[in-house]
Amino acid sequence: MTNTNRPIRRALVSVFHKEGIEVLAEAFIKAGTEVVSTGSTAARLAELGVAVTEVSQVTGFPECLDGRVKTLDPHIHAGILADMTNPDHASQLEEFGIKPFDLVVVNLYPFADTVRSGADEAATIEKIDIGGPSMVRGAAKNSATVAIVTDPADYALVAGRIADGTGFSLEERRWLAGKAFAHTASYDATINEWTAKHWPKPATVASAAAEGEEEVNEAKFPATFTRTWDRAHTLRYGENSHQQAALYLDPLDRTGFAHAEQLGGKPMSYNNYVDADAAWRAVWDMAPAIAVAVVKHNNPCGLAIGETAADAHRKAHACDPVSAYGGVIACNSTVTLEMAESVRPIFTEVIVAPAYDDDALELLRTKKKNLRILKVAEPVKGRTQFRQIDGGLLVQDMDLIDALGDDPDSWKLVSGEPADEATLKDLVFAWRAVRCVKSNAILLAHDQATVGIGMGQVNRVDSCHLAVERANTLADGADRATGAVAASDAFFPFADGAETLMAAGVKAIVQPGGSIRDEEVIEAAKKAGVTMYLTGTRHFFH
Repeated sequence: MTNTNRPIRRALVSVFHKEGIEVLAEAFIKAGTEVVSTGSTAARLAELGVAVTEVSQVTGFPECLDGRVKTLDPHIHAGILADMTNPDHASQLEEFGIKPFDLVVVNLYPFADTVRSGADEAATIEKIDIGGPSMVRGAAKNSATVAIVTDPADYALVAGRIADGTGFSLEERRWLAGKAFAHTASYDATINEWTAKHWPKPATVASAAAEGEEEVNEAKFPATFTRTWDRAHTLRYGENSHQQAALYLDPLDRTGFAHAEQLGGKPMSYNNYVDADAAWRAVWDMAPAIAVAVVKHNNPCGLAIGETAADAHRKAHACDPVSAYGGVIACNSTVTLEMAESVRPIFTEVIVAPAYDDDALELLRTKKKNLRILKVAEPVKGRTQFRQIDGGLLVQDMDLIDALGDDPDSWKLVSGEPADEATLKDLVFAWRAVRCVKSNAILLAHDQATVGIGMGQVNRVDSCHLAVERANTLADGADRATGAVAASDAFFPFADGAETLMAAGVKAIVQPGGSIRDEEVIEAAKKAGVTMYLTGTRHFFH
């Protein structure tokens, strides 16, 4: 078998982040490696005792334009790109008096960090690296003879190969090159994400849409989707124990749910993240009112508004105490000691809130040691939502309570008397709450709290039966459907679903309308003397 290892005799080092460079410096000194470097990197290596040649000495040209140009020169890039297994390349380097590099070590300007810091546009632009990605891509392309290192986690490996004189094999250089291409691809995707938001298509540019077609919002739906996420850590497993899983983070976002600060408890699992994210969205649908959601398997088993966090939790838990076992609790206000005391006797996987009183946090940490306690900032509205399908990606605006039909002033009364103030408050609550229930969704509410939820059924009448059944069997036999209000996330295709609710004693219903049988449904409501409003907006959640 042919030996493809190439010893590292000459290295080019240009890194913004200097952490860990001491490991390389020690190896360079002991092996007598010739090192070429730039600016602050050269200064740091010199401090560590490395005999460094400045890039400007190689190029014969000083750094200029505030450092924008320093490595963009044939004396550098020919040394990076020359395939030394190619005799023509080798002879050309000799002809031009250029030495080849065996190793290139680069990490890039911190573009994402700069964006997250809130820096202005000028400062952000200056952190768009040009020379760095050029060297990385050049070295990665020439993996035939050059080893490219972009990950500081590989410094110890590199130092070992310098020390023992083996360098890297072709297979190893290709592996390093693959990591490098991923690094620059991610870097450019992050820049693209920022420019799409900050440099939208100006009105002075004519539309490229064909006649009769709507113009595409290119900032939201670009021709090529190039978003990137960075791996934070692997998880114990995915939805099931035989599935591998990992958590990735948006490099430009430090406030999203994935960046939750864990204050106590066991590590988060895949399912914990999914359920807690659903609960977190649900409670913010109710803001600025204080709300608590209890979620199980990505569906709410209780959601309520209260005068206090403890009151909201008590009401939410009461909806379905059976399903709340092993659930996730989200609160959109500070968790108080009173709320912590009400959570204490209930087996709960995760609790998430924007803040915790000190005594509440102490109680949860000491009395529920396995409880995962998350602190998360209020979510930003208007995010884009993604769902992967086999061979593709679906992209849409996140469904928020912001459509015209979500305003009760726009609702159309089609049956019964106008709702009184208390009933209308419950209808508004029910309409906002039904958004977070998996379709087909029917939700019964009373006193700003859910009392029965029918979710995820393949027909709407089954969801109606389920909502009524759960309302009347999960509270020690109390008839909670009578006098409650109901919300349906989409229209009733037949009158039977609405009739099921009305027969159970529901006094008012809010639904989108839009069925070809709307008149049959409305007539049933009139016959029963039940108030019914149409919103003209639906909230499917698949």
